[in-house]
Amino acid sequence: MAIVFQYGSNCLESEINSDKRLKGRASFIDIAESIEHYKLNFNVYSQNRKCAAADIVRTDENKTVWGVLYNIPDQLLSRETASTNTKSFDAIEGEDKNYRRHWLLIRRPNGEISTALTYVAIRPKKRVKRTSLEYVKLIIEGLREHNIPDDYIDEVKDVVKTHSPRLAKKIINL
Repeated sequence: MAIVFQYGSNCLESEINSDKRLKGRASFIDIAESIEHYKLNFNVYSQNRKCAAADIVRTDENKTVWGVLYNIPDQLLSRETASTNTKSFDAIEGEDKNYRRHWLLIRRPNGEISTALTYVAIRPKKRVKRTSLEYVKLIIEGLREHNIPDDYIDEVKDVVKTHSPRLAKKIINL
């Protein structure tokens, strides 16, 4: 099993385990935050979603990114080893197209420190189309589903307002 850190729409268990994705094969482990300074950004264009998608980027600011840890069967990670009737995690994440695998040092709420596999943008864009309300809802629902701290959820909303000002009034009550 691989431990995977998700910070975007796959925080929501019904999304990561949907029939279009891992078909119930991802198992929730815990929540975690990055130890090194990272921040959430929307700097990758998703062809599937037709909007800007989430990414995490290193920062000099004293910020961390929260996310959800899942166990993913090793054979589902790469395109070469996934079965023909289940999408690989690399395919879901757009590995080698928009994202690349990245090992992230994380801390769980109980203080345990470990590394987890995540995905970061290969070529982050300076200007991308705006993100969508539907996509942001998935992220926030997933963070809430796993009791991620409210102050971090507020940070996510602030990032969305910066990248997609037209969503500012719509995300207030999410």
